[in-house]
Amino acid sequence: MAKKVTKADIGLIGLAVMGENLILNMESKGYTVACYNRTVAKVDAFINGRGAGKRLIGCRSMQELADSLKKPRRVMIMVKAGAAVDQTIEALLPVLEKGDIIIDGGNSHFPDTIRRTRYLAEKGLRFIGAGVSGGEEGALLGPAIMPGGDVKAWPHVKAIFQDVAAKVEDGTPCCAWIGSDGAGHFVKMVHNGIEYGDMQLICEAYDLMARGLGMSAKEMHKVFAKWNTGDLDSYLIEITADILSQTDEETGKPIVDIILDTAGQKGTGKWTSQAGLDLGVAIPQIAEAVFARCLSAVKDERVAASKLLKGPAAKVDIDKKLFVKQLEQAVYASKICSYAQGYQLLRAAAEEYKWDLNYGEIALVWRQGCIIRARFLGKIKEAFDANPQLANLLLDPYFKKTVAKAQSAWRTVIKTAIDLGIPVPAMGTALNYFDAYRSARLPANLLQAQRDYFGAHTFERVDKPRGEFYHHIWTESGGSTAASTYTV
Repeated sequence: MAKKVTKADIGLIGLAVMGENLILNMESKGYTVACYNRTVAKVDAFINGRGAGKRLIGCRSMQELADSLKKPRRVMIMVKAGAAVDQTIEALLPVLEKGDIIIDGGNSHFPDTIRRTRYLAEKGLRFIGAGVSGGEEGALLGPAIMPGGDVKAWPHVKAIFQDVAAKVEDGTPCCAWIGSDGAGHFVKMVHNGIEYGDMQLICEAYDLMARGLGMSAKEMHKVFAKWNTGDLDSYLIEITADILSQTDEETGKPIVDIILDTAGQKGTGKWTSQAGLDLGVAIPQIAEAVFARCLSAVKDERVAASKLLKGPAAKVDIDKKLFVKQLEQAVYASKICSYAQGYQLLRAAAEEYKWDLNYGEIALVWRQGCIIRARFLGKIKEAFDANPQLANLLLDPYFKKTVAKAQSAWRTVIKTAIDLGIPVPAMGTALNYFDAYRSARLPANLLQAQRDYFGAHTFERVDKPRGEFYHHIWTESGGSTAASTYTV
């Protein structure tokens, strides 16, 4: 049975695995937690199971939850994003008072968080949209937490959040106030978009080693384990090495070899890609990672197409040892480009939504606990500490030097992939992004001429000041009237 307590420090609604683990994490740090779930049987099962003997209060109604909390009440919602969050908020309203705090710790879309912050402010309640990353293990042992919303609520939850969050080497918590309304959930969304890109890059490296070099899972395990001791040291590289070391008990084959090659997604990568389009920011690597999952889903079509569409027939002579070294550099350079794109998106959103984002601090929040935690995030923090106005990570001295050093190997890997007929959408797009960003001149002058030709969309001239627009009479039937200008 749970210990007898009077009032709880915080309440949590939603006893799925993430919710349960967060509760146990909070309790282990000395907090008393009130627990509620719509299916009341889950409350009893948790209190008498994993929560037995702990500082927990099992609640069987919203009213009971509210009555069990210290004031101002702090209630964290851990339910499925979307309508379920709104429904839970509406159910809470009758039992809460002005000044109480509602926290959404799910993967909500940031426009919903903006809306909910304003809606609850009108009712005298404070709202926090907190991105929580780290999966089940992170929730239990220490996640990265990205809170945003009503800043007046932050002092009331800061200690709890920073106590349960992951810590970097010096003890700094991977949790900091991100910004107003939807800033926290936006940063978590971008985190997930970068995660899509990282995972796709690793999968492409795996594919090149497996299909291109004919390496076994055991051999690849050793490669990824070694990579995890260098610049690519990260959670995703670490778990990839572990995955490749494990065997299926039923068949004796590597587990990875018996898993069907169709990937799922929950939508945050798509949201990130849509945000890039909405804000006019080039994040092609993240978008390609999303599209790669979409293409993986049409498994039956791909199997049929493989019998009809043939790729390169010639054998490619590859020095396996050298290629693996080049591949490591290609993955690292591509990874840098992915983060550069993510930070470009953060900067554009900060300007659009009037968020005062601290880019170095965001990198610190991502250093531990979250899925994209990696050694090189310390370099990103250093870059923005040195230059808070840094336009692009690729312009930072460290990243500029690193990409320059990797460039030859990067290009060799992509050429080899093309010769082998093995797709590398994320790695190839990363190089295209790098080449486009470093180009003083792109063929968009011809594109704009085309737009002006068929739609009178106007253009700027190289010999005139920026911001002045012109229209050329391309044909005898063309008129002098120009269309309104739309520039992202």
